[in-house]
Amino acid sequence: MPIKVDVAHVANLARLALSPEELDRYRQELGVILEHASRVQQVETSGIMPLSHPLGSSNVFRPDEPYPSLDREEVLEMAPESRDGFFVTPPALD
Repeated sequence: MPIKVDVAHVANLARLALSPEELDRYRQELGVILEHASRVQQVETSGIMPLSHPLGSSNVFRPDEPYPSLDREEVLEMAPESRDGFFVTPPALD
C-alpha cells in the first residue's frame, strides 16, 4: 500500500492527473524496480573496495602549449561591426 500512496503523491507533486488504472500500472512498475534494487542490496560486497568510477581515471588533457592563432585585426575586419578592438553585438538586455 505505501507504494500506491507514494505514486499518487509524486503524481500530485508533478501535477499529473493519473487515472486509477495508470496509478496501478505505475505502482506495479515501481514495485518491480524496488524488487530489483533490493536484489542489488543483497549482493555480498564486503571484500570489494568502493569505487567512484569503474575504470581508473587518468589525466587526458594535452600539454598546454601556445600555438599561432588568428590575427585579431583580420578577424575584426570580417566582423559586421567592431569598435575599439571588440565585436559589436545587439544588446542582450534592454
